[in-house]
Amino acid sequence: MALIAGSQLSLYYSDIEIFSNVTFEVKEKSHIGIVGPNGSGKTSFLKVLMGDQDYDEGEIFKSDTTKIGYVPQTSLQSGNGTIKNQIEGAFKNILDIEKQMQESATQIQNTTDSQRKQAEIKYANLLDKYESSGGYTYKNTMDKVISGLGLSKELLNTPIKKASGGERTRAALAKALLTEPDLLILDEPTNYLDFKGLNWLETFLSHFSNSFIIVSHDRYFLDKVAKYIWEIDKGNLQSYKGNYSQYKILKLEEEKRLAKEYEKQQVYIKKTEDFIARYHAGQRSKEARGRAKKLSKIDKLSEPIKDKHIKISGSNVTRTGEIVLRTESLSVGYETNGIKTELFSVPDCQIMKETTTAIIGNNGEGKTTLIKTIIGDINPISGNVHTGHNVSIGYFRQGADNIPDDFTVLEALLEIKNLDMGEARNFLAKFLFVKDEIFNQVKSLSGGERGRLELARLLITSPNVLVLDEPTTHLDIPSREALEIMLSEFEGTTIFVSHDRHLISLLAENIWVINGSNISQFEGTYSEWLSQNEIKGAQTTKINTTHKNSVHPKNKKTSSKSQKSDLKITDELIESLESDLKFIEHEIELASKNSNVDKITELGKRYKEVSGKLDEAVKNWGIN
Repeated sequence: MALIAGSQLSLYYSDIEIFSNVTFEVKEKSHIGIVGPNGSGKTSFLKVLMGDQDYDEGEIFKSDTTKIGYVPQTSLQSGNGTIKNQIEGAFKNILDIEKQMQESATQIQNTTDSQRKQAEIKYANLLDKYESSGGYTYKNTMDKVISGLGLSKELLNTPIKKASGGERTRAALAKALLTEPDLLILDEPTNYLDFKGLNWLETFLSHFSNSFIIVSHDRYFLDKVAKYIWEIDKGNLQSYKGNYSQYKILKLEEEKRLAKEYEKQQVYIKKTEDFIARYHAGQRSKEARGRAKKLSKIDKLSEPIKDKHIKISGSNVTRTGEIVLRTESLSVGYETNGIKTELFSVPDCQIMKETTTAIIGNNGEGKTTLIKTIIGDINPISGNVHTGHNVSIGYFRQGADNIPDDFTVLEALLEIKNLDMGEARNFLAKFLFVKDEIFNQVKSLSGGERGRLELARLLITSPNVLVLDEPTTHLDIPSREALEIMLSEFEGTTIFVSHDRHLISLLAENIWVINGSNISQFEGTYSEWLSQNEIKGAQTTKINTTHKNSVHPKNKKTSSKSQKSDLKITDELIESLESDLKFIEHEIELASKNSNVDKITELGKRYKEVSGKLDEAVKNWGIN
C-alpha cells in the first residue's frame, strides 16, 4: 500500500524548470535516501510532498490517515518557549488530557452527590484515554530520544530564540520522531549531529518500522540506513535499489551504457547523413530518400551531460621543517570576563610534515576551541603551541561567517589576494562561480556556495598547512568528492575537524579524540582506530583511546603491525575498508581518464594494500 504517490509532477519557478514529469511511490516500510547536487530541487520536492509548496502539473495521492513528520534544514527559527516546550508539542494530545484530568480531579474535590459521580466517571474515562495514548510512558520515551540526540538538561531550558541552528535542528528532529509518523521526512538531518547523535540516529532509523525519506550528502549515513536511493538532478527523479554505494555502482553502469548508446547512435547518424549527402541524386536517390525518412523518425538521444564539479587540484607548496606543530604542557579553554575555564589538557605531541590528522569528538567538547588555540586565535589557558620552520597556515572557519554579507563573490576573493580580472575569473570558475555569478552578494549565497567561496579564499593564499573546521558541511556529494581528491593530493600538512566519517576514513593518518576533559592521540587510520577500540557504529558515548605522545608517519607502519594481533574485526571495520576501496577505484578511473600513469601506479599500490587488509578482516571476522 502506498502512503503517498505522485504522477507526472512538474514544478517551475518563473520560467526555470525545477523538475518535470516526476512519478514516484512511497510504500509502507520504505527507507529512501535522496541525493543530488545543491540547487537540484531536493528541498522543493520535499515541500511539494508536505503540501507546503504548490506544483504546476501532475497529481499527488496521499491517504487521509497517513501521518507525516517533517524536519526541514532550518528548524524552529521562531516561536516562544524553550527547546523542551517545543519537543513536548509532540505530546500535545497527552498534555491536553493531563490538563483535563487535573480539572476533573478538582471537580471531584469540590462537588458532591450526582455531580461528583459524573466527575468521577469523566475522570475514569480520561484515565483510560490517558493510558491508551501512552500517558504513562511518554516521558520515558521522550528522555530516550532527547538523550540519544545529545540534548542536555541545560539545553532543554534554552529559549528557542537563543538556540543555535544545530540545537534547533536536533530539537525539531526529536519532536518529529516522538510523533511516531507513518512517514518521516528529514532534510539533511546530519548537518549538526555529532558522532553520538549520528550513531543514535543511524541505529534508530535502521530499526524504524515505518517509512522515511531523507535528503543527505552524508554517504556513510546513507550506506547505513537507505534501502533505496532517489536521485534528483537535471529536473528528473531516478530510483535505484540499494544503499548509496550500490547506487554509485548502478549509476556508473548506467552512465557507461547511455554513453555507448549515444556514441553508437551518433556513428549511425553520421554514416546515414554521409550516405544521403552522397547519393541524394542519381541511381541510389530512392534509397537515400528512404534512409532520410527513416532517420527523421528515430528518437535522437541527448548527449550525456557531464556534471560540473569543483576543479581544485593539489598545488605545489613551500617546504616546512620536519616538525610542523608541537604542543608543550598545553591546556585549552576559554576566558569570560577575566575568568578562565579549562576544557582539557593536551599531551605533549608533535605533528610532522605531510601528515593528515583528524580531530573528532562530540559537540560542545572543544574541537573548534582546540584548533583556534593551535592557530593562535585563542590564547591557551597555559602552556604553548610551537609552529615549525616556514609554516604558513590556511584556516577554514566553520560556517564561513567571516565574509562580509555585502561583498560580492569577486570582492570576497580580492580581499584576500589582489588579482587582475582574468585571473580572478579563472580561479573562481574552478569553484563553479562563473559569468555574472561572481557579482552575486555573499548574503544571497547558499550554505554550500559559501563553503566553496571560503575554500577559494583559503587556497588562493597557497598555504602549506591546512586547518579545516567541518569543511564538508553544506557541500553536496560531488563537491565533497572533489574536496577529498584535492586534500589527498595536497602536498602539505592537513589538520581537520569533522563528523564526516567518509572523509575521515579516506584521509586521516592520525586521530585526535576529545572525550570530556581528556584528549588522546592515535597513530593510524580511522579503520584501525575503530578496531582498536572494539566499537561498532564508529561512535560511542565514551570513547576509549590509545595515548601516543608523538604523531609521526615514520612510526606508523610499525605501530600498525604491533596492533594487528590485538585488533577486533567488526562489521564497521569491514564496511570502512570497503568504502576505502570504492573511493580508490573512483580515483583510478579519474586518473585513467587523464592518462596519469604515476597516479595510477600509486593508487594501484594503495588498492592492493587496502584490499589485503579487507581480505584479512573478512577472513578473521567473528574470530576475536
